[in-house]
Amino acid sequence: MIETMLYPGSTDLLRVLIERWRQDPGSTYRTWFLWDERLKNFRSIRRGIAQVVEEIGGGTFGNVYRGSSLETIVGSIAEQRQIFKGADHAFLWKPKLRIPDIYEDAGNQRAFGQLLHHCSCCSTEQELVEGIDTIDRLKIKGLGPAVANLLYFLHPTLMPPFNTAIVNGFNAITGAKVKLGRWDQYLGMRSGILELNRAYRDILSNDLGAIAGFLFDVGTGRFSAPPVGNGETARDAWLSELSKARETAKRLEAPIAAARENDLTHTEVQAWLRDLGLALGYRIWIASNDRGRSYNGAMLASGCIDRLPSSIEDAAGAESIRLIDVLWLDAASDRVVAAFEVEHTTSIYSGIVRMLDLALSGDLHTAGGLFLVAPDGREDEVRNQLRRPAFSRVADLQVRYLPYGELERNKDAIARFGTGMKGIQAIARLL
Repeated sequence: MIETMLYPGSTDLLRVLIERWRQDPGSTYRTWFLWDERLKNFRSIRRGIAQVVEEIGGGTFGNVYRGSSLETIVGSIAEQRQIFKGADHAFLWKPKLRIPDIYEDAGNQRAFGQLLHHCSCCSTEQELVEGIDTIDRLKIKGLGPAVANLLYFLHPTLMPPFNTAIVNGFNAITGAKVKLGRWDQYLGMRSGILELNRAYRDILSNDLGAIAGFLFDVGTGRFSAPPVGNGETARDAWLSELSKARETAKRLEAPIAAARENDLTHTEVQAWLRDLGLALGYRIWIASNDRGRSYNGAMLASGCIDRLPSSIEDAAGAESIRLIDVLWLDAASDRVVAAFEVEHTTSIYSGIVRMLDLALSGDLHTAGGLFLVAPDGREDEVRNQLRRPAFSRVADLQVRYLPYGELERNKDAIARFGTGMKGIQAIARLL
């Protein structure tokens, strides 16, 4: 059991720190937790975990990490801004240490698959802990609490993410001495995180990503933990240090500005596709979590439909389809004629999963209507990603790559002289 010291008599300072963290434009709260793309990734990552489970259960997973469905899904997690940077390291095969031992040992691999399957199907805290205890008893070399980063996307209100910075932040805030790499230590830290989250729920969230982001920022040194006790000198010194934190934050302004520029570019490309579709006579759907974004002084969803046709709303993958960046719908039949996923810098995995959900729903009116829209320089990366075994089902969908440059140069001409899908398909490249 992890013993924690939650600053008796000085919890008001911890509240001050959390509130300051929430207000900091460079905190993980602002740059990741409130990031629209974060929520769009949950369903696709869950689908990816299900594919890993299916392949392990069917004996088709293989014995290598590179190119596997596990690499695809962990890579998608690792690309989610700073808090998950390096999340893939724990799953990389270390040949000298022969860890993590889920590639060479078939029994261990099956146990790993059973853990993911168990946690995908269960719904209670007790069931999750029982699943972890079961695999912990096997003492699989190199397979430790980093798996919690997968479990977080299955149960964000019950399983916090895990990495070195989060552990360091937890130890600094609570006075605990959690060690890396052990499941019992993770479960003890998890109990402490839940306790903290209950105490400050009004300024945190049911989603444990919020408190994990806070601990991450403390653990990386962006913020320092409050002093223990109520000593006036220590308190004043800490408050003074906190007020100077903005100066320290200036070192991080460049990557923060880049992340915001990425979001702006993403919105701009969505607006191009919206306007082009409207000019061609289509009805337009903007991703449900992007509708409120502002572009050129107006809402991104201005002039667009506010509800998808009932055939889509009632489909099994409706939750995912609503998150596709832009849909063009035939004005007469309300069938989808084109779907666009704008992939500025993030992994294409989530976008592909959403397109699969649309294709399987039966509401894609024509073949060749799926587009990955990305910067001109990402074509090779997109093609390489689609060669992964995890995307084997995509080949039949006739997905096209639409470069920003081609769209920007030709959108006005297509809007003025084009009809139907011919113009947009002419400037895209079949993948």
